[in-house]
Amino acid sequence: MPRPAETPTEPLLREVPPPAQVSGVGDSVRAVDRALVILRAFREDDGPLPLTEISRRAGLNMTTALRLLGTLEGHGFVKRLPAGGYLLGPTLLLLGDLFRRSLRLEHHVMPALERLRAESRESAAFFVREGEQRRCVFRLDSPQIVREVAHVGEAQPLGRGAHGRSLVALDTHEPLPVVTRGERLPQIAAIACPVLNAAGEVAGSIGISVPLYRFDAGIEALCVPLVMREAVAMTRDLGGDPTPLERLRR
Repeated sequence: MPRPAETPTEPLLREVPPPAQVSGVGDSVRAVDRALVILRAFREDDGPLPLTEISRRAGLNMTTALRLLGTLEGHGFVKRLPAGGYLLGPTLLLLGDLFRRSLRLEHHVMPALERLRAESRESAAFFVREGEQRRCVFRLDSPQIVREVAHVGEAQPLGRGAHGRSLVALDTHEPLPVVTRGERLPQIAAIACPVLNAAGEVAGSIGISVPLYRFDAGIEALCVPLVMREAVAMTRDLGGDPTPLERLRR
C-alpha cells in the first residue's frame, strides 16, 4: 500500500544554510576574520558605504569584499541599499540587545577584584553611586592580617575618599586613578577609577584600599596601573569606550 502523504509543517525558526565548503580550517578562520574586519570598517558617522570604500577600509580586493558582503547580507549583518551602498544590518541590533539583557555586572566585577587582590595582596572593592552617596556592592578583603574592615552594602558620602571622588572624576576632570591618603579614614590609603557602561555613563568605581603604613612608593607604583588596567578592561567588557578614562590617566 502507498504510504500516506506527510502533512507539511512550518518550521518555527528559519534554518541557517550550511556554509560553503572550503579547503580547510585555515580558510574558514580567514574568511571569518575578513568578515569581522568588514563589519568594523563601518564608523559612527558613516552614511551608506560603497563597495569601493568598504574594500579600501578592510584592505580587501573588491571581489573578496563583495563575496563576504553577500554572506553578511544573507544573515542580516549588513543591508544593501537599492542605490548600491551598504549599511549595518538589523542582526547586529538584535545581538546588542541580547548582550545588554544578558549582562550581569558581577560576572565582570568579581574576576577583576580577584585579580586586584591576588596581584596587590590588598583589599579590592567596587562602589556604585546612589544619589549623593556611594555604596559598596562587591568586596574582597586582603589576605594580610592588618587590613581595612568594611562591609558590602555600606554607604558613604559621594565626593570624599578615592571611590567617592572617582565616581565624579569625569565631571571634575581629576587625574585617574584617584589616589587618597587618610582622606576618609585616617589610617587608610586608597586608589580608585571609574568604570563606564555602553552608554558612556559611570557604572561604578573599582579600586584598592591599603593600610596607610603599608602604602609606600613601591605599593603605589604597583597598584595604580593595576586599578587603571581593570577599569579599562571592565569598561570594554561592558561595551563602553575607555577613551575618557585614558584621557585623564595620571
